[in-house]
Amino acid sequence: MPNSLSLAFTTTALVALAAPVFAQDKTGSNLTTSGEGAAGAAATLSMGYELYAIGTEAKDPVTVLAAAKLVASAEVEAKTPAALEGAAVAGAAEAAEELTLDGFAATRKAADAAPEAPAALASDAERPAAVASFKTGLNEEEGDAEAPATAAQMFAKAAELAGDDAALQEIIEDAQAETSRGRIGGGVSWLSKLNSGKIDIWEVPFYGNSYAEVAVVGDGDANLDVIITDANGNVICYDTSPSDQVYCDFVPAWDGYFYVAVENAGRKRNSYYLMTN
Repeated sequence: MPNSLSLAFTTTALVALAAPVFAQDKTGSNLTTSGEGAAGAAATLSMGYELYAIGTEAKDPVTVLAAAKLVASAEVEAKTPAALEGAAVAGAAEAAEELTLDGFAATRKAADAAPEAPAALASDAERPAAVASFKTGLNEEEGDAEAPATAAQMFAKAAELAGDDAALQEIIEDAQAETSRGRIGGGVSWLSKLNSGKIDIWEVPFYGNSYAEVAVVGDGDANLDVIITDANGNVICYDTSPSDQVYCDFVPAWDGYFYVAVENAGRKRNSYYLMTN
């Protein structure tokens, strides 16, 4: 499936799942330049995994060690997503089969049926995230990894690449011994195993005027393309580079849902993390 067609479907599916306008005027893009925040665990992990991909490709133990230290410095709580269900999901599945490029521009903002913002957005209760998968997989070929590498696996890889360099091995050991100090918390992650050709659509709520982070971190087995929209179908971020590492940060103008579509554009399964702050 051509990349442009995949992106066209993805954005349309996101809109099919999009929330209606709320009581006040929320018809525009859910972005603002106000709000404060600092890059957190999702940004740190995203950078760490990018470095790890570079370091393993170059067989450079120093770069891999830097990646391991970054990943070890971030504390992320693993969660299980809810199933994204309802009529809007069925509509998106139908759109996946019928969408054409000609109809893309006309349909991307046309949907007006989806759940309203949950009460959790107005309280300190846990904010839920939900996911649904679309499209028929191109094949069932499994990837080499079951999940992105852990910090421990990265340290082990750095030691492997360091070989007989005793000084570097000592540095690696010292760095690993210090991983529990000063960790950056506040992140949440969900694991998905996405077969070739399939698309996950995630529904994730964020608070208005608060810094939001979204990172997609793949296991290196296949390319992942990503589009993020607000509930009105406005594109916030998208990435179609030949990579499975994506990071996006923004500040919503109001409490609401955002939709993250992740497409496996490769030939093998990719087991990836979706991470937010």
